[in-house]
Amino acid sequence: MSTKSLLFLLLAASAALGAEPQSGDAAEKHIAVAIDAAKTRPPIDPYLYGQFIEHIGDLVNRSIWAEMLDDRKFYYAVGKAPAPTTARGPMRGRQPNQWQPIGPPSAVSMDRERPYAGEHTPFIQNAATEARGIQQSGLVLRKSMVYSCRVVLAGSPGARAVVSLVWGPEPNQRQSLPITGLQTAFAKFLLKFTAGADTANGRLEIAATGSGSFHVGAVSLMPADNVRGFRPDTIALLKQLRSGMYRFPGGNFLSAHEWRDAIGDPDKRPPRWDPVWSALQPNDVGTDEFLTMCELLGVDAFLSVSAGFGDAFSAAQLVEYVNGAATTPMGKLRAANGHPAPYKVKWWGIGNEMYGAWQFGYMAPRQYVIKHNMFARAMRAVDPSITLLATGATPEEMTVNRLSVALAGKVVPDYGSDADFTGLLLANCLDNIGVMSEHFYSYHGERFDLEQNKRIPIQEPMPEAVYRAANRVRTKVEAYEEYVRIIPALKTKNLQIAIDEWAFTRLPANLKQTLANALVFHEMFRHTDLIRMAGHTMGTSSIEYNPTGSALNATGLLFQLYRDHFGTIPVEVGGNSPPPAPKYAVGGDQPRQNAGSPTYPIDVSAALSGDGKLLTLAVINPTESAQQLDLKITGLELRGKGRVWRMTGPGLDAMTGLTRKDVQVMESQVSELPKALHVGPLSIDLYEFERR
Repeated sequence: MSTKSLLFLLLAASAALGAEPQSGDAAEKHIAVAIDAAKTRPPIDPYLYGQFIEHIGDLVNRSIWAEMLDDRKFYYAVGKAPAPTTARGPMRGRQPNQWQPIGPPSAVSMDRERPYAGEHTPFIQNAATEARGIQQSGLVLRKSMVYSCRVVLAGSPGARAVVSLVWGPEPNQRQSLPITGLQTAFAKFLLKFTAGADTANGRLEIAATGSGSFHVGAVSLMPADNVRGFRPDTIALLKQLRSGMYRFPGGNFLSAHEWRDAIGDPDKRPPRWDPVWSALQPNDVGTDEFLTMCELLGVDAFLSVSAGFGDAFSAAQLVEYVNGAATTPMGKLRAANGHPAPYKVKWWGIGNEMYGAWQFGYMAPRQYVIKHNMFARAMRAVDPSITLLATGATPEEMTVNRLSVALAGKVVPDYGSDADFTGLLLANCLDNIGVMSEHFYSYHGERFDLEQNKRIPIQEPMPEAVYRAANRVRTKVEAYEEYVRIIPALKTKNLQIAIDEWAFTRLPANLKQTLANALVFHEMFRHTDLIRMAGHTMGTSSIEYNPTGSALNATGLLFQLYRDHFGTIPVEVGGNSPPPAPKYAVGGDQPRQNAGSPTYPIDVSAALSGDGKLLTLAVINPTESAQQLDLKITGLELRGKGRVWRMTGPGLDAMTGLTRKDVQVMESQVSELPKALHVGPLSIDLYEFERR
């Protein structure tokens, strides 16, 4: 951390503890805050800190999965670049490493008559003394690191095969291990390598000399310290966030995903082209791997079934595969795949954003409500105990995605119209809905203009820019208040929602984004009667990682701060400074009432611990000026001493991660219960006091 950053944090900490505040570019404002601990709301479920993750390009395969090789089951022909097609669109993520021939290219062909996985398998014609085979470079290796390699080979008895890990150009900068017992039938060979040096361009070679030929069915290379296939470093970081819940496998990826392609022997799973994100998927991380990851992270699983290209029968089979007894057909298959005990997954989502034409298998809303009921009945017939989530879209979501005009002829749809996707589901499927799923993405530097029916660029002052994401939470709350008013059945059914995809995006994980995310937390805490769970996009957005290292970023620090230290039973926060009236026409991303506590521009949230012994107070200052709060706490007596955690940085662009440490959380002691809080600029303060 730079000297400037350290000085900033020290000054900020002293301001939080009551020292003379550092002034910004605006005058300090005195705001009255009244905490009434006797007035509580339903508890904050750990699921509100949940995460969402899907296969977008190589996101999952490189962030949490330990596999180092690309195209390890040979979707592409060896030595040939992927053929460009307009149907596939741009490649997501980094450009993958390719397999190249060793020896003359003519010696390597792709065998479609005897493929091991997928459509074809490399076939190499040997030469007596010339090594021929295949290789992949671009591997990041670390000196003394042990690597586990698995190769699936078949070959002539006269073939002398060798697998080599290479870390330099010299003959002694490699480790070569011979393969013994090569047979005409495919067999797996397990190898261990130890790298002799650091390199960013290591190479794995599979070659042979002698007579005959050989096939390469599949190849895997992982650091030997992997945990059941997962990276130990990124898994450890994500585990310490205690996220409560993870949602998988999609997301848009879900709509064209066939779950059966991603179970069983990983080496036999066919590689598939994902048409949604225009990327190759090896299908290595499927249902069983995801549920293993949830076990490693200590979180509950939320599985979604494809209601796009998928069907109700397939969805029911997935429920049976996951939750069925080992005596059922799909449970028997799960047991054969190494998982005899049912997983007992409770949370099941039907589809993903099925209101959007970007989903493969999209259909008109009034047709989709029939499809939802078909899925729900089939899935519950297998396991009546599961909780089903319906993929909704309130009027503001239909507006900001420009879907309403085509369906209802209006930019902002009427409740109950053909463009009110959530309303149609509630009216036609309520008996088959346990929780409603809602999504939102708020885009930095943009707002939705109702007159132009599109998002437009906007230059907003702080704090308006970072309250924009919390406003999307507020629009969901207002929509469900309206549903309760107009749908009689909702007056007696306590229906809750899961905002299981949300993000303030088009920013890196800097302090500005962190402040916006914290404001989203607070808005959710104010509505725990409605909002049961949430899924931040993506689960891996809490970490910065490269092939050999990882660290929590500012997003991760924020989630960890609140999960570890904020209470669980929200209490009432009053004040003398309500959020301003809407600046823009109501509709789309503009709610009738702007988000925030009545302490604007500061946002305050307070909660008791589950046992009632602690009161926590979270104060967000999204302005670039110091602020003062006059504090009054009623409803309980507190001890004078306490603690405060302060999260801030030297500016809106401040970040933390593998190399930068500008955003930090600092803990300090509070010597007495303050009557006034001096809040530094661009900061999040979390106070904790013991109850007498």
